[in-house]
Amino acid sequence: MFMGEYQHSIDDKGRIIIPAKFRDSLGDKFIVTRGLDNCLFVYPHSEWAVLEQKLKSLPLMKSDARAFSRFFFSGATECELDKQGRANVPNTLREYAKLDKDCVVIGVSNRVEIWSKPVWESYFNQSEESFNEIAEKLVDFDFNF
Repeated sequence: MFMGEYQHSIDDKGRIIIPAKFRDSLGDKFIVTRGLDNCLFVYPHSEWAVLEQKLKSLPLMKSDARAFSRFFFSGATECELDKQGRANVPNTLREYAKLDKDCVVIGVSNRVEIWSKPVWESYFNQSEESFNEIAEKLVDFDFNF
């Protein structure tokens, strides 16, 4: 399971350090793709395979299903760690997530997310204000704290 929040930076070549606590679970090679809320989703191959099967089962005749699959798969790329524990993030993904310099790498259960620090701070502050409302809505999914 991935959890925690780590501050890192992305260098001029597009390399970002993957936190040591995440490396073993991700493996030497993993999948990075466009995520929701202008971040990047990072999956170990095992989780990617599960997600791929779920997306394949979406009804092809539904335009929303096709659009989401295109969005998700067209941005996907396999990355690998170098000897310093860095991954090279392709330019198209860096542009999508607005990754310039300061980044936040967070663990979210079965995946890792990479955020631009300003985008993460904005998202977190907005979400923090409505955390109680969000928690109340989760009760509908039989989720209790």
